[in-house]
Amino acid sequence: MKNAVIALGGNALLRKGEPKTFDYQAKNVQITVEKLIEIFKSGYNVVMTHGNGPQVGIEVLRNLCLQEKFPPFPLDALNANTEGWIGYIMARSLRNSFRKHNIKREVVAIVTQVVVDENDPGFQNPSKPVGDFMSEEEARELAKKYGWEVREDAGRGWRRVVPSPIPKKTIEAPIIKKLYEEGTVVIASGGGGVPVVEKNGMLEGVQAVIDKDRASALLALEIGASMLVILTQVPYAYINFGKPDQKELKEVSLGEIKKYYKEGHFAAGSMGPKIEAAITFLENGGEVVIITSIERAREALERKAGTIITP
Repeated sequence: MKNAVIALGGNALLRKGEPKTFDYQAKNVQITVEKLIEIFKSGYNVVMTHGNGPQVGIEVLRNLCLQEKFPPFPLDALNANTEGWIGYIMARSLRNSFRKHNIKREVVAIVTQVVVDENDPGFQNPSKPVGDFMSEEEARELAKKYGWEVREDAGRGWRRVVPSPIPKKTIEAPIIKKLYEEGTVVIASGGGGVPVVEKNGMLEGVQAVIDKDRASALLALEIGASMLVILTQVPYAYINFGKPDQKELKEVSLGEIKKYYKEGHFAAGSMGPKIEAAITFLENGGEVVIITSIERAREALERKAGTIITP
């Protein structure tokens, strides 16, 4: 069986310089889906995940701006909010493309809860960027006003950072697996899923954002997917990125990618979590990880493009 978890990066919804309107994001999702349509024509069973960093950051600001009239919602609820509406436009776009190309597949979006450890050190060391890029001056002003942690993000500007605990279990994994094995295209673990902890057998939301690529690797293992495909803004993972001796990585082994990771080639705010997700997936039984751009996805599945990592 050809099967994969496909993790969409933020550029599937928002492009640099574009208005952050719903219509622009919906249009971008439709464009993205059309670029991936050959994957569905080829008969792959697919679970799709997506990021929500910019969107959940905007929701936080919207809540703060209206807090004098309406009590702000907690971060776990805003995660669920964005996972819901992004899942909706992805499901709608997929159904429209399937009708256009006469593909007989069902599609469902599931708001997904992901269990984390309440003692995870990530709660004491916020690291996950959310929201829009800002100047240092603007970031520090908002940090002072709202008590935020802010940080420079991989040379691209300043952003708010929030706790990002390691995902441990996907609550809805059994139903996702059932639907996926039946051929339904499932949209799940959006934005890494809604982070929850288990206390006395009960679930409780926590104030954090789970990394989408880590959650995607976990879900891929839970449902028995053989392949994890991480789609981002660049066609390859690189060593010495941005330097004169920059080199694209094509076919590499798990041992090689771990070596490059330890040498510090992958930035914490961008490629780093993707490589961590790849290592986790392959160390726990996954067969192959592909990292590439949306435009090169189909070629990468045929081993003709992208960074292909195998055990």
